[in-house]
Amino acid sequence: MARVSIIIPTLNEATCLERTLSQLSILNPPAWEILVVDGGSQDETVAIALSATTRVIFSSIAGRSVQMNLGAETSTGDILCFLHADTLVPDDIVTVIQNTLSDSEIVGGGFISLMAGSQHTRWGFSLHNYLKTYYAPLLFKPHLFVKGLRLLFGDQVIFCRHSDFWECAGFDATLPIMEDADLCLKLVQLGKIKLVNRVVESSDRRVARWGEFKAIWIYIAIGFLWGFGVPASYLKQFYEDIR
Repeated sequence: MARVSIIIPTLNEATCLERTLSQLSILNPPAWEILVVDGGSQDETVAIALSATTRVIFSSIAGRSVQMNLGAETSTGDILCFLHADTLVPDDIVTVIQNTLSDSEIVGGGFISLMAGSQHTRWGFSLHNYLKTYYAPLLFKPHLFVKGLRLLFGDQVIFCRHSDFWECAGFDATLPIMEDADLCLKLVQLGKIKLVNRVVESSDRRVARWGEFKAIWIYIAIGFLWGFGVPASYLKQFYEDIR
């Protein structure tokens, strides 16, 4: 079977990384390798990763695109799976990914993201995240939607073949946000992108900090502005880092 490398970009993720790595330790079957790519954490992130006997790669530049590219360069698996440090996955994710990419017409995929925290499950936000996988490409890139474009974001745990990732030149290192959607636009030139009918659970910490009204306004505004061509470098000012 194809070997699956899981790549986790981190920056000050001590509050959630231990839980994520603990869950990854019981995958059945296990991943080929798990790589934590750290962008200069000032908390216990690196210590937590090392205590879990996870390989840690140190990036001289902080930024998800740069860190995930570095992880991809270092990895030895046939399939790359990009996982946020605050996201939990099903224990059979390796098999699900292998089975999905056994179809040669499918170039990559992701999962249905359920946003939740200690106090709430964000059903409305989760539904919107699901729907935008379809309505965003249908609205802004209808010709590519017909071809198989689905716009996936990082909390949906994006995966693709190692060879296809580099044929697309990987993530655009100049993008501070929207790098995942940009990758989808490149991957669809090689095949279809699939939203797998399985759930992963992502932290609601951003919504909890911003509040629901502000959060939904920011998510929708950034998505639409990006779809109309506003540069991600400009949009980043509205999307603060929250740990």
